[in-house]
Amino acid sequence: MKVTVVGTGYVGLVTGACLAQVGNQVLCVDADADKIARLRAGEVPIHEADLPAMVQEATAGERLGFTTNIAESVAHGDFLFIAVGTPADEDGSADLRQVLAVADDIGRYLARPAIIINKSTVPVGTAVKVRAHIAAALQERAVDVAFDVVANPEFLKEGAAVADFTKPDRIIVGTDSVAAAEQMRALYAPFNRSHDRLMVMDPLSAELTKYAANVMLATKISLMNELAGLAERMGADIEQVRQGIGADPRIGYSFIYPGCGYGGSCFPKDVRALAHSARQYDFDTPLLTAVERVNDRQKGLLERKVVGVLGEDLTGKTIAVWGLAFKANTDDMREAPSRVLMEALWRRGARIQAHDPEALEEALRIYGERYALQLCRDPYAACAGADALVICTEWPQFRSPDFIRMRHSLRRALIVDGRNMYDPATVRAEGFTYLAIGRP
Repeated sequence: MKVTVVGTGYVGLVTGACLAQVGNQVLCVDADADKIARLRAGEVPIHEADLPAMVQEATAGERLGFTTNIAESVAHGDFLFIAVGTPADEDGSADLRQVLAVADDIGRYLARPAIIINKSTVPVGTAVKVRAHIAAALQERAVDVAFDVVANPEFLKEGAAVADFTKPDRIIVGTDSVAAAEQMRALYAPFNRSHDRLMVMDPLSAELTKYAANVMLATKISLMNELAGLAERMGADIEQVRQGIGADPRIGYSFIYPGCGYGGSCFPKDVRALAHSARQYDFDTPLLTAVERVNDRQKGLLERKVVGVLGEDLTGKTIAVWGLAFKANTDDMREAPSRVLMEALWRRGARIQAHDPEALEEALRIYGERYALQLCRDPYAACAGADALVICTEWPQFRSPDFIRMRHSLRRALIVDGRNMYDPATVRAEGFTYLAIGRP
């Protein structure tokens, strides 16, 4: 099958590479000429397990190509994926300008029947808008071409995106067309063999499903963090509480780990976007507002714990930070708790020595070279002479550190653990003051 993917960001590149791996002829298009040149050379600009090898193999096998030519890409595909960004506006709404600009381009160049697939995370009702934009452009050209618009939201976790695409737990197809649904079923057949994971529904429900899934998970995280704060004040241990409630199959263990808040490109943006959409329908969503408020408060918790021990004025103090990415197995620092922490500590006069296995270049891109930030390739180098170590990301490399080496490296044996990675009794036996989340 011939597939076009518009946008070579996280979703677009994973989608294109995975579809090419199973034999489709895929052409990815992006307006960023530098990115396209790097991809043609086999350089993948994002950190994602298995993706570089997949891109290089499919490119070498001439099943995956890259271009900046939108007319060429529209002419190529029987399936046209829209996978461009929908960044949040100041009011929390999703910015659809890129999505609708792609729809205009498709209408400008479409010359044969095609299925247009919206892979971007978009507000409910976007499929209708995309259809209208394509139809208007075709009408302006006085061209009559049959096309369908399908809502096909992605459910890719950063760090496991390739596995999520190739072994999906569900494939949501939003369409009112029986023919389009069958064509989508054929496209996804290689990933749908062991049992039928493909769910066909109307486009509005498909679009809402994406937001509902992310909001549900974000709610679990914020609720657990709120319970952690309560446990800490009561003297209870939230880790024991977590195990007790997770044993209930109605609750489960996923997304009930307390921590320093969620970040990334999805949860913060999607919670705000759905709340904004609700306001447009004059529907009050106090729970969504609370989810975001709890998360914002949680991101400030690590600073408050540091200040509680070292004092309000951190001038002359050095803080070691382990973990800059918003979660492990990615280099993504969008809305990461580490950023909230470091910027708050800088305002108090502190210097930061930070380590992350993958996100150092991203931190340099965001903050540049500055006196108050030292990026360290080695985690123990980050601890050297520091007055505290703060853990922001649950990288597996941090799970079994050399506590003796840490204690000798740190100026003060203080660990503020934003991910509850260690057993408090063990760490305290090693001579540390240990402050975690929701633990007495």
